[in-house]
This record gives sequence, C-alpha cells and structure tokens, in this order.
Amino acid sequence: MIERITSSWRRRTAIPPHVAVWRSVRKHGETKTRKSRRTIALPKQVVDVLEEHMRWQKQGRASRGMEWSPTGRVFTTRSGEPLDAANVRRDFKAIVRKAGLEPERTPRELRHSFVSLLSDHGIPLERIALLVGHSSQSTTEAVYRKQLRPVITQGAEAMDDIFAEDQEGKAPEGDEEGDAVA
Repeated sequence: MIERITSSWRRRTAIPPHVAVWRSVRKHGETKTRKSRRTIALPKQVVDVLEEHMRWQKQGRASRGMEWSPTGRVFTTRSGEPLDAANVRRDFKAIVRKAGLEPERTPRELRHSFVSLLSDHGIPLERIALLVGHSSQSTTEAVYRKQLRPVITQGAEAMDDIFAEDQEGKAPEGDEEGDAVA
C-alpha cells in the first residue's frame, strides 16, 4: 500500500495501463530490494476506477483553486497534498466500516488478499512473487504461507481426474461377460 501512495498520474500514459513501482516512501525513496521495482499492468476495472478518481480530483482542483497543492499524485488529501500513513489508515477504516467488515482490518491485508486470490486462481508462486516484488518465491511462500493454496491439492485433483477417466470406460461391476447370473 505504501508503494501505491507515491504513484503519480504521469506514469499512467502508456498502453496497456500500468503502475510502475520504482520508488517508495521509505527513507531515501528506495524500494526494499531491486526486485521490488516492477511495472504491473492494471485490470480494466481498476483503470475505470482510476479514471473516475482522476475526474473527481480535477473537479476538486478546480473548486479549490489556489488552495490545491499541485503534487501530481494519484492519491492525495482533499487539498492535493501527499497522503501519509495516518491518512490512509483513517480513510481505509471508514471504507471498511461502510462495507460492514470487521473494523480491525488494515490496508496491509489487501496485499494478503491479492496473494490469496492469485493463488486460488492457479497463478504459479514464482509469478506471484514477481507481482508482489519479492526477491525470491521462498520469501512469498514464507510470508504468505496461509494465503497460498496448498500445492498438495493439485496432485489430488489430478488423480481424481485420472481415476474418473478410467472409470468412464469401464462397465459397472457384474455386467462383464461371464458374470451374468442365470
């Protein structure tokens, strides 16, 4: 979430729409590791929401005039200033409350949900690690162990499919030649 706070509109001009995670709000603006730097394509639904957000932000800038701080950031306070962690937590808490979810939810949990959803949709661990900016898939596996779909289910599912195929070609027991009762 902290990486997203620093996003600016000027990076949204390329096709396909994407977010470039090259800086953070960490000391000196650096990401944790070089592999944390990444460019991620955005789903259409996110692009639509961001376009609506941009229209809302332009209206806010026009109505505030000189009171608007021209930072160029995507996510800002109502006066255009960069968000800080307290702003994000406060706004997130309000959204969670409005959605009727447990109030102790945090923005960080969105990252865990992202990993869970990708894992449940069969995205390989190495790709998930790349998307979340981990230097190795072992980091992703250690941090998100509870969110990752257990690999063992893939073997069981494959065997179910194999055995189902074997059973489709066989006749039910007792119907084979020589088994008929007179």
